[in-house]
Amino acid sequence: MSFKEIAPQEVAERLNKGETLIMLDVREPGEWMEGHVAGANHIPLGELDSRHEELDPAQEIIVICRSGNRSGKACELLYEKGFKVINMTGGLNAWTDKLVRN
Repeated sequence: MSFKEIAPQEVAERLNKGETLIMLDVREPGEWMEGHVAGANHIPLGELDSRHEELDPAQEIIVICRSGNRSGKACELLYEKGFKVINMTGGLNAWTDKLVRN
């Protein structure tokens, strides 16, 4: 696979500078409710194959999960469909900035 990777710290820095990023959280609904990155879209990995049309293939998408494993799988799936994807390595386990809690 030839998709890019990004560290959680770099995502947080870019967001804190006011940059608009397209982010996709592929965790399960319960995990999403516990806390997610502000502005992220939510499509659980298990639904991604049937819901990928909700995403814009022209935009670069940063994919997020808890540890980086599910986001890697999501990146593979989306990359094969022609999307520009970046896997956030370490996932939210490595996230040190604030999260939105529902």
